[in-house]
Amino acid sequence: MKKYTPEFPEAAQIEQELQREKYRKRYRRILRSTVYALVVTAAFAVLVATLWMPVLQIYGTSMTPTLTDGDIVVSLKGSSFDAGDVVGFYYGNKLLVKRCIAGPGDWVDITSDGDVFVNGNLLKEPYLTEKALGECDMELPYQVPENKWFLMGDHRSTSIDSRSSTVGCVETEQIVGKIVFRVWPFKSFGNVK
Repeated sequence: MKKYTPEFPEAAQIEQELQREKYRKRYRRILRSTVYALVVTAAFAVLVATLWMPVLQIYGTSMTPTLTDGDIVVSLKGSSFDAGDVVGFYYGNKLLVKRCIAGPGDWVDITSDGDVFVNGNLLKEPYLTEKALGECDMELPYQVPENKWFLMGDHRSTSIDSRSSTVGCVETEQIVGKIVFRVWPFKSFGNVK
């Protein structure tokens, strides 16, 4: 099939202009659909991060060696936690990360050597590198009030947590979620235990 070549140069220019205009329309349509797709994807990511899986950055050393300053973690929203779970919670205007030690109604006792007993049973804590009583100004043994959680940092000698009346036990509504995954730094990428 032969291509039509007009005899008039003006007709060739008109044909070229028509081709350019078609290309512009197609380019605009593709660009618009790409921008819409990016906006929808970003909105979905924000919804997921806000409603179901908040992304948090760790500040401070109270969870060393499990989590260190600057780590970025993903949490999973929910209201059921077990002893040993690492959770993020709001304290004032700050977001803190600590480990669940005991739940509502449990009895907590801590020895001067840092051994933690929950309901009379010694807690197995393989995530600790050192045990310490730390800053504790509460009367032990202590019963955790209803709808509250007793939380402690893994760096027991420096962590300010439920052992201190400054923080105390944390209400379930204050807890953002269970920390499940570390995404930064890449060398420590994986589940948080």
